[in-house]
Amino acid sequence: MLLTQLPQDADQALLIGRLWVPDLGPFVVAVTPEDVLDLSDLATTSSALLEIPDAAAQVRACLSSGQAQRLTSTAQALANSDETQRKADQPWFMAPCDLQAVKAAGVTFVASMLERVIEEQARGDASRAEAVRAAVVAVIGDNLRSVVPGSPASAKLKEVLLAQGMWSQYLEVGIGPDAEIFTKAQPMSAVGPGALVGIHPGSQWNNPEPEIVLAVNSSGQVVGATLGNDVNLRDFEGRSALLLGKAKDNNASCAIGPFIRLFDEHFGIDDVRQCELSLQVQGPEGFVMQGSSALSQISRDPLDLAGQAMGKYHQYPDGMVLFLGTMFAPTQDRHGPGQGFTHVVGDVVDISTPRLGNLVNQVTASDLAPAWTYGVKALMKDLIKRRQLA
Repeated sequence: MLLTQLPQDADQALLIGRLWVPDLGPFVVAVTPEDVLDLSDLATTSSALLEIPDAAAQVRACLSSGQAQRLTSTAQALANSDETQRKADQPWFMAPCDLQAVKAAGVTFVASMLERVIEEQARGDASRAEAVRAAVVAVIGDNLRSVVPGSPASAKLKEVLLAQGMWSQYLEVGIGPDAEIFTKAQPMSAVGPGALVGIHPGSQWNNPEPEIVLAVNSSGQVVGATLGNDVNLRDFEGRSALLLGKAKDNNASCAIGPFIRLFDEHFGIDDVRQCELSLQVQGPEGFVMQGSSALSQISRDPLDLAGQAMGKYHQYPDGMVLFLGTMFAPTQDRHGPGQGFTHVVGDVVDISTPRLGNLVNQVTASDLAPAWTYGVKALMKDLIKRRQLA
């Protein structure tokens, strides 16, 4: 498996991660190109760290004071994060979030919005997608980027499409006033860099979804960003939108990492808005698929999505991480003409952008991936044990 890499400007990036230390559990850490440094003096959970006022300045002060103890080298931890070759007695990186709610925004790009409509019209049958795609584009067109969600123009478009029998629940959340916000996974269940990601064994049409993930504290302040793979089952959701939970939340189906980059003078929300995500899938049979997703093409601003996910109607006392959606919807044929793309066991998925690094994971079936067993109770026990040992 490819090794997860740091951002290109890692020397000035303030990177926060979680490191599993055998016999002691997870540590919240700062990551430099050379070292992994313990931030336990500031916070014992990722959630708590993001609650600290001006967290970036506090982390820098902790690092410059020499308080942060070195736990291992970054190179060693990255190498051991590859779950296919991991040594259980050595540290490895986990997903950089812990107690935060794991939320996701859907249908935030025109390209993926059209593909969701196609999934719906095809009723989850990949073999029908090509013909349905041509029919949908003939009616709707493929350029809705000028339509502002919730605007008078979008309301008029809805009237036209309703009259033609082409309105869809996906168009409703794509260009209507309310964004689609759903729960992607439970707190503590996300897998990290190098981990195996799971596809439900009953799915025959599925894909990776490369996304930017915002780190948001309990007051709704966006304090950083990372990468994510919102693994998706197109056939399950295509059969019925009521199967969204089954399509999205399976064992090992949510990958986040490698690290949360805290916002500071070098990187902020405007940089997120300009991120260009690259995706590469390398199959065990030699198949290669490449794609991209540009945040500049998003239909709703990232801060608008964060505001719709958390506010007076939705509180998250431990904060949240929020997937922003993707414009990447693969149509490249893999198993025959008109069949489109779907994963096979052994695929290596590499999601990257220069300012956040690379998130690399290998695909397996959800029932073959290591079961999720380390939850909040286990974390609390380890934190108590470490306090007793201190």
